Amino acid sequence: MPNKYDELLTRLTNQTSSNWSKEHELALLEPFSYIASNPGKKVRGKLIEAFNLWLNVPDEKLRVIVRVVGLLHNASLLVDDIEDDSQLRRGMPVAHKIYGIPQTINTANYVYFLAYQELACLRHSSYDTTPSIHQDHDMYNGVTEDAGHSPSECGSEPTVCKASPLGHSRSRSQHMDPVERLIPDRNLDLVVNAELLSLHRGQGLDIFWRDHLQCPTEDEYINMVKDKTGGLFRIAIKLMMACATTNTMVDYIPLVDLIGIYFQIRDDYMNLQSTQYTTHKGFAEDISEGKFSFPIVHGVRSKPDNRQILNVLQKRPKTPTLKIHTISYLKDTTNSFEYTLAVCRSLERQARGEVQRLGGNGTLEAILDSLIIEDS
Repeated sequence: MPNKYDELLTRLTNQTSSNWSKEHELALLEPFSYIASNPGKKVRGKLIEAFNLWLNVPDEKLRVIVRVVGLLHNASLLVDDIEDDSQLRRGMPVAHKIYGIPQTINTANYVYFLAYQELACLRHSSYDTTPSIHQDHDMYNGVTEDAGHSPSECGSEPTVCKASPLGHSRSRSQHMDPVERLIPDRNLDLVVNAELLSLHRGQGLDIFWRDHLQCPTEDEYINMVKDKTGGLFRIAIKLMMACATTNTMVDYIPLVDLIGIYFQIRDDYMNLQSTQYTTHKGFAEDISEGKFSFPIVHGVRSKPDNRQILNVLQKRPKTPTLKIHTISYLKDTTNSFEYTLAVCRSLERQARGEVQRLGGNGTLEAILDSLIIEDS
């Protein structure tokens, strides 16, 4: 009988380092690396850049925030694609079709915790670049909002906080922030946790309505989107507000919520009307997923006695025929696309007005310019 196990307890007691290797990390993160290597619209990264014109977050902390948001965003997409049974993401096969559902779920959950590990850096005044046993893995280092850049493009070493991940090693004086802030520079993990709860609540309602063929009201839909789509937007800006050096008492969250709702309703419109979206996500993918998007909610609610849309959603059609019919119905019978477009333009006007009230922001205005839906 092998005697190498006779002293296993002693070896475990004396073990001072982890057996987790870089090769293990690379294998575990493959689904994440796959989706992160295929950049999306980078809207969240651009919003961070725009709001930083107001907030002036120190570069070191801003890099951490960008990494945290990038990790959370791409991890959430891995799960979303499974929950929606999607086929394409950004014009490529979704990760779980390549790596399988079990590995993709595990990777997404793991990346959520990596994000929390990164978040610890915002609670410490001292940084070094000494690799630690748990952080000497640069697969996720420098990951921006929608893009996965290699370490050579973003800096070769991850930033490592000297203190413990929970921040208990700081003295009382180090906890004191002399700057008055709307969002204090403490308990940032609770800020992120609250928004991740909101995100999952919104996603849960979206799935519940879909799977029970229950059409929400427009108000219910807006509240769901505020939770689901707005969650990651708010994480980014709340962390920035907590680390800001200017405008520390200005509340930017109502504007962030408005932009998040506008972004989602616009995305719903484009999913059913844009040929570009057909290339990246498939033709009218929201109908195939049985999703109650904004135009569909309007269409169902406009003629509650007509069950055409509900019957099509129930069938989750993959071929064009039923989807083309439903799009024509939404366009010609319920005028849902015209209505959605009018709502988008109203939200855009309100967002521009709020930007001006807050002092103007050319970068943010350019983002709003890029989201304008041209007349078809």
